[in-house]
Amino acid sequence: MRGLFALLAAWVIAGPVMAIDVNSMWQFSQPALSEERFRAALASASGDDALILRTQIARSWGIRRDFDKARALLAEVEPQLNAAGPEAQVHYWLELGRTHSSATHDPASQTEDAKARARTAYDNALALATAHKLDYLAIDTMHMYAFVDRTPENELQWVGRALAVVEASTQADAKQWEASLRNNRGYALHQLGRNEEALAEFKLALAARERQGAVRGIRIAHWMIAMTLRHMGRLYAAMEIQQRLEREWDADGEPDPYVFEELEKIYRARGDTARADHYAARLKAALKT
Repeated sequence: MRGLFALLAAWVIAGPVMAIDVNSMWQFSQPALSEERFRAALASASGDDALILRTQIARSWGIRRDFDKARALLAEVEPQLNAAGPEAQVHYWLELGRTHSSATHDPASQTEDAKARARTAYDNALALATAHKLDYLAIDTMHMYAFVDRTPENELQWVGRALAVVEASTQADAKQWEASLRNNRGYALHQLGRNEEALAEFKLALAARERQGAVRGIRIAHWMIAMTLRHMGRLYAAMEIQQRLEREWDADGEPDPYVFEELEKIYRARGDTARADHYAARLKAALKT
């Protein structure tokens, strides 16, 4: 595995290139469909664009939990890194790190060796992204460290660093990270029992989602606020939000089991067994579909 200084030197020789926009091709809930899009684009791609597309094909296999397949695909990219630009290099190291520690890894798989390999890959990705002002990729890498050491305290540390990059950046794609990062900070605070702080962070996440305008993201942000209110004992306020979300998801023909789960807990806490049982039944039915 080549050293970081060699990678930085190699970029100076290769020079910067305009890289392909892979974010618009991703549909993370359907990694196989995303792979088809990447392979279709790969047919006419060359240079760094082709390398980046191949790293994303590898990522699609990691999301499907076939980490050996993902690493095998990345191993085919690795010999070409010396001649690649920094963005392609960052994508390679970032995706290699994700094959060792990510949201899709079972906690039992996180041996000290796996975590060490992930850290090395993420360190390389972050150093390159920072050096070349690839803010979006730097933030993406920072948020991955939370999966290496899975504690709320570690999450808060890395989210804080990532948000500092968001706030300082003038790059539009980097600004898009704010909502996710504030959600992550809110959840880490919630895990630590700091629900007042968590609620404030979730409200900031909601504001960021509203600026983005994506309905699903906005609803999830409202759900996080309601969940926190329930934990704070503010049951009526939590119930009002979850009931509205229930109506909205039902109107779209996409009943949300997470909403039913929260409503069951709210009604049980209020001592309304009949309504709690109603939502328990809705939850069971939704999970079967």
